Amino acid sequence: MNKQVKFAIIAIIIVIPLSSYSVWASDSSLQIREATSFSKLQAIASFYPLYEFAQQVGQDKVNVQLLVPEGVEPHDWEPTIQDVQLIQKSDFIIINGFGFENWVESLGEMNYQGIVVDTSSQIIKNNDEKSILFKNDPHIWLNPILAKTQVQTIADEFSKSDPQNKNFYQKNAQSYTLELDKLDSKIRNDLSTCSQDFIAFHDAFSYFAYEYNLHQHTILSSNDPHSEPTAKTLENIINTARELKINIIFTEDTTDPRVSGVIANEINGKVLVLSPLEISDDGNYISRMTENLDNLKEALC
Repeated sequence: MNKQVKFAIIAIIIVIPLSSYSVWASDSSLQIREATSFSKLQAIASFYPLYEFAQQVGQDKVNVQLLVPEGVEPHDWEPTIQDVQLIQKSDFIIINGFGFENWVESLGEMNYQGIVVDTSSQIIKNNDEKSILFKNDPHIWLNPILAKTQVQTIADEFSKSDPQNKNFYQKNAQSYTLELDKLDSKIRNDLSTCSQDFIAFHDAFSYFAYEYNLHQHTILSSNDPHSEPTAKTLENIINTARELKINIIFTEDTTDPRVSGVIANEINGKVLVLSPLEISDDGNYISRMTENLDNLKEALC
């Protein structure tokens, strides 16, 4: 059964009481909620970083839920019947874009009537050089500068649908982007005099490397962290590590570290984690990016 048929069937068998819906008014193509002091915007974030961004912007005026369950890798995730029910009740679905959420193509079959907030839209609209260079890499959130654009896009969409709280959303976005600015400055300062070449597990850090003048080499030349490297691939990356005098090989928090371990053993090096932040844990975006920075400093400085 193909995905479109599957989602069509799911949508048909779900019945949602229309009386539970908030009142909407149409203003051209924009849907504006008739907000009251007793209502909150209902938002769903496709995966962890966007969940945090939306929470930072919406705070107590937006109920934000995480669509992909904690600990689940979002690359291959597909919504269940319960997920479709949740989606249909939401005012917003906040996505990364750049093809990261394949299931978004099936929203029509889910009968979704809300607003899809594509946080990559302004990056593409602005013809950002990085989005052209790395159009096959969706991991824009790993670059704090692009993350700021994602945060602002979320704030703008909340403001359009809830204009009476526009200043609230915009102020929150401004406060959080200042924290992202501090993170950006720390990364620049800490890595400014270090080596530039590092070996990541897969093509997740293109935007990060470009922003901070680093050179990313990867074990997997793919955006799929669960594909298998060939013997030739391992041989090539071992040779690269030796040529560039790299002694730390990165793995990810959602992948088997033994692959990186094989390479590290061959070069008498060690394995550290460089997380794409695709799953949630006890930290937050800034603390986890700081952990990535600490591991990069150990590898490069």
